[in-house]
Amino acid sequence: MPKIFLLDVTNRDGVQTAHLGLAKIEKTIVNMYLNEMGVTQSEFGFPTTHHETNYLNANLELADMGVLCPIRLSGWLRAVKKDVEVAYQLVPKLKYLNLSISTSEQMLSGKFQGRMTRDDVIHSMTEATQAALQLGAVGVGVNAEDASRADVEFLIDFALAGKEAGAERFRYCDTLGYDSPFSIYDRIIKIAEASKMPIELHCHNDLGMAVANSISGAKAAIDAGCDVYINTTINGIGERSGNADLITVILAIKYANYFDNENYSFLENVNLKAAWKTCKYASYAFKVPIPITQPGVGANAFAHASGIHADGVIKDRKNYELYDYEELGRGEPELIVTGRQIVVGEYSGIRGFRNVYDNLEVEFKNEEEARKILELTRFANVEKQKPLVEEELLFIASYPEQARKILTLTP
Repeated sequence: MPKIFLLDVTNRDGVQTAHLGLAKIEKTIVNMYLNEMGVTQSEFGFPTTHHETNYLNANLELADMGVLCPIRLSGWLRAVKKDVEVAYQLVPKLKYLNLSISTSEQMLSGKFQGRMTRDDVIHSMTEATQAALQLGAVGVGVNAEDASRADVEFLIDFALAGKEAGAERFRYCDTLGYDSPFSIYDRIIKIAEASKMPIELHCHNDLGMAVANSISGAKAAIDAGCDVYINTTINGIGERSGNADLITVILAIKYANYFDNENYSFLENVNLKAAWKTCKYASYAFKVPIPITQPGVGANAFAHASGIHADGVIKDRKNYELYDYEELGRGEPELIVTGRQIVVGEYSGIRGFRNVYDNLEVEFKNEEEARKILELTRFANVEKQKPLVEEELLFIASYPEQARKILTLTP
């Protein structure tokens, strides 16, 4: 039975959002939360970008150590052989890649300015795919940028050429959020039936339909007998109006009047209980509040004021709620310190540092180890330019050598 998987792109598309960004240690914590949630793959960065190198290599070390496991960590590259070669010089242990190139007539004329034909696009993609596999990749996806405005027959040729070159998946990019749930179904089922490849769906939210398009495209791929990988971001943060929101996609697949267990198989390992803390952390890290009406994790997702609604939900929550708040890891009281508070900052001393870690029940072998971790937390504060939270403090204490690499930037 074909299955639905999640491939989150917060650490690639989310961090490209204008006015926003994540520190490298924050990207690492995002990967850890995605792993806890049961997300199959995290597109964790740009292997040809030098300021990403230490972070990428350190996260691959964490994967080898079993810390970031079983999640796959994949890099994003232009579908250009030269870029692939540079990527493996900088990040030699990279196993998974997505190679992207524009495919629509608009992009061929407006972006490439006539320098590339359709044949050139396919040649560049297949050459890059073959190079990646020769250099050590075990899984390559080929991305058709602006696929929703590209000719379907050309996309089929693109997918088949990628498959012949050794690619394992075809990514359909609704780069401008141009598709509707109806058009994407029709297009994906044609591509999936012709290529018999697992399909990735990368939908943007420019018209507010990223989740709906992702779900409809997923149904098309499965109806054609193909596995499907839905691209998401935490809290829907992404370029322009964002991407398909991770939690909303999960909730839609589980609860919308669409899929049934007899014909569709959802990712078995998804852990929705980690949703609340994952979204809260991303909100803090990006410095973007969660919208009050956000499905599942918004402040009003389980709030009732109307007399009729309040009466109905008190009698039976199913009257006005599709799912339980406990399922998303909500319901526990959150403590807010309103009195004295000691935090670890870039100018912290050993005594305040010890106080914070004592409260986290972290013990150090000796003074030397404590001061080593203190120095790392100082650098982490410099990188983040905001206070470290519990998850980050615990990560640094648990994996100091990887933290040191993540915090090291060499221009």
